[in-house]
Amino acid sequence: MKKDDCIFCKIADGEIPSATVYEDDLFRVILDIAPAAKGHALILPKNHYDNLWELGEEEAKKVIGLAAKISAAQKKALGCDGINVLQNNGIAAGQSVFHFHMHLIPRYEEDQVEIPWKTLSYEDGEAQTVCDSIKEAMKEL
Repeated sequence: MKKDDCIFCKIADGEIPSATVYEDDLFRVILDIAPAAKGHALILPKNHYDNLWELGEEEAKKVIGLAAKISAAQKKALGCDGINVLQNNGIAAGQSVFHFHMHLIPRYEEDQVEIPWKTLSYEDGEAQTVCDSIKEAMKEL
């Protein structure tokens, strides 16, 4: 399934040119046109899914293996010291294009890439309460 007004659908389908790193029947992996670091890649499913929750079962099973394969190639080709694997769902999480995609960002010691957040802590017993509510929600899925 494609979405006519989705730029990532058009890129994944080859309608819009891209620097394609990898392609198979389910995915196209491209270099981001506004990279956080040189070699920053995006994994795009060829079918349209707004986010992780809508991702097809076949694509979901394959995406992590593909991320491992591409990031290993990035490490070998670019000599980077690490890779950030990022995937955002919803506006509050920083998603700006509503077509599931996964970022693979090469990282180097002392680079200027920032992916910050402030850490929190749990009050006594709060972590278990949160854990239990997630477990309960899992039963309903």
